[in-house]
Amino acid sequence: MRFSGKTVVVTGAAAGIGAQSARLFAREGAIVIASDIDTEGGERLVRESEGDIRFRQCDVRDVEAIRSLMDFAASETGGIDTLLNNAGAGGARAPIDEIEPADWDSTMDLLLRSVAMGIRYAVPHMIGRPSTRTGGASIVNVSSVAAVGPGYSPTAYAVAKAGVLHVTKLAAADLARHSIRVNAVQPGFINTDIFTSSLDISGEAKEIAKGVLAQMSSNAQPVKRGGQPADIAEAMAYLASEAAGFVNGTSLLVDGGITIGPRDSWDEDAPKMFDALLAMAEAAEKQVSDAKP
Repeated sequence: MRFSGKTVVVTGAAAGIGAQSARLFAREGAIVIASDIDTEGGERLVRESEGDIRFRQCDVRDVEAIRSLMDFAASETGGIDTLLNNAGAGGARAPIDEIEPADWDSTMDLLLRSVAMGIRYAVPHMIGRPSTRTGGASIVNVSSVAAVGPGYSPTAYAVAKAGVLHVTKLAAADLARHSIRVNAVQPGFINTDIFTSSLDISGEAKEIAKGVLAQMSSNAQPVKRGGQPADIAEAMAYLASEAAGFVNGTSLLVDGGITIGPRDSWDEDAPKMFDALLAMAEAAEKQVSDAKP
């Protein structure tokens, strides 16, 4: 098993990508310290999963809670081998010309500061872990396709996720002296509750919205199915494993190809930009020709 005897900390582990990752690492032999603000979901994860998963409540917006989580993980097993900085939500949805400062700060605390502070307080417990051919411990941060440009998410979320990519590179440089690798994964359109959890609507309406989103996601990218939490969990497991021992300071897009290019570049039914320009040129030429005596 890839992670036999390793200690893995997963934030945002009560559902979605985090829960799937916790289950995968536990099945692969890790002792998983799963954390989330959702205590009920975390305890359900422990009950329903195979392997050694231990839950610890943690709100990653609280720096002291992050410190306590990392200290707890180390006290349980003697140290930390892998940190998966996964916790997050959609954050503030207002555009840049309407967003309130407090909402901006809250989104950054949840999605960006939590990653930086997760690294900050995990690293003291990662230094000197038993060496493998990868050199030591590893960190995997969850960014997003939203980090590459507009159109994938609200502005504050996108800015925070772009920050996660930069923190990943800088941390990889800072922590090289400790033989700790740091990488990121960039999920595309993944079928989780992140899109509906922050909506101020009834539970029944959220279920309907989730169904619509799941249907839409199968046609959102060249791969003709919606992304699943398992797709991201497998990517994180690769980046944390010895197979990725020469991978450091980079990010892995797991998006079904949604960032390949404009829709007309991969969807045969979408109007082609070049075809439209050609039609315009032909129409203009015909107009000139028709105007001649």
